[in-house]
Amino acid sequence: MDLEPTLRAIGNQAREAIASAKTLEQLQEIEVRFLGRKGELAGLMKEMASVSAEDRPKMGALANEVKVAIEQLMSTAKTSLAGAAIHERLSQEQEDVTEPGILLPEGHLHLMTQAIREFSEIFERAGFQTVRPPEVDWDWFAFESLNMPKEHPARDDWETFFMKAASSSKEHEGRMLLTPHTTNGTAHLLKEQEPPIRAFSIGKCYRRQIDLTHVPMFHQFDGLYIDKGVNLTHLLGILEYFVKSFFGPERKVRLRPHHFRFTEPSFEVDISTDSRMAKDGWLELGGAGMLHPNVIKAAGLDPEVYSGLAFGWGVERTFMMKEGLKLDDLRTLYKNDLRFLQQF
Repeated sequence: MDLEPTLRAIGNQAREAIASAKTLEQLQEIEVRFLGRKGELAGLMKEMASVSAEDRPKMGALANEVKVAIEQLMSTAKTSLAGAAIHERLSQEQEDVTEPGILLPEGHLHLMTQAIREFSEIFERAGFQTVRPPEVDWDWFAFESLNMPKEHPARDDWETFFMKAASSSKEHEGRMLLTPHTTNGTAHLLKEQEPPIRAFSIGKCYRRQIDLTHVPMFHQFDGLYIDKGVNLTHLLGILEYFVKSFFGPERKVRLRPHHFRFTEPSFEVDISTDSRMAKDGWLELGGAGMLHPNVIKAAGLDPEVYSGLAFGWGVERTFMMKEGLKLDDLRTLYKNDLRFLQQF
């Protein structure tokens, strides 16, 4: 059987079909028709068995030549049609470069950062400078300068994180610790600045406590105002200003006598509330009082000339007391649970 004319005819037909193709889809159909497993070229190759042994090599070479020619034409046509398709699409589509892009998901400040910034803004409006006390400090600034002697229970290793480090080069400053309160900032301010001082210390504290209302690392702030003639009316005025600014103008402040080592007289500060946690309509906010004369003396000042006030409490606790916030476990703030954090 002479296959040569048929092979050449298939090559010519494929060439004409490829040249007439207008789309990649049409080209795909032509490829299947001539080069597919059941295509015309594959079907013709089945007839190779009927070719004489001496003509078989010649027919095999011709069949391969036709196949390669079709594949080359197909490749060239695909490239051309693909480029034409892209060009056509670009000519029909117009991109508005002024249209905003797709915004990526955006987070927000943590609740405690929001609270700290709000506290700072409130006191800065009242003329207080915001400072950040040391988180790692010496025993003297955390205790002795604040009228807490060596036998005070707060200096027990089960209450305060003392560090395995060399003691201060200044012998009276004692051991190194993670500060258990931001009141150490008051000691630094009194030592480093001359009155009048009106400052707001806010930062991290560390204590060996963890339960519904305590965590080992928490935030606290301390307010300090020292000058000549500072008295209790200044303290009450500042407390009322903060409470009404942060919790709302309808809130009231109540002072209850208490005992703190670094203030005298000392008070617990209560605020009015409708919360179920309240006792008789009042909820404890924190501590306050007039600076103890021993604290003023430790700073090298004369308590007969200068007087001061101090106040402070936990940032987390204060935030939890906001109306409408149902947060019964302080540890939730630091679980990194997006279901909780994304609400704020």
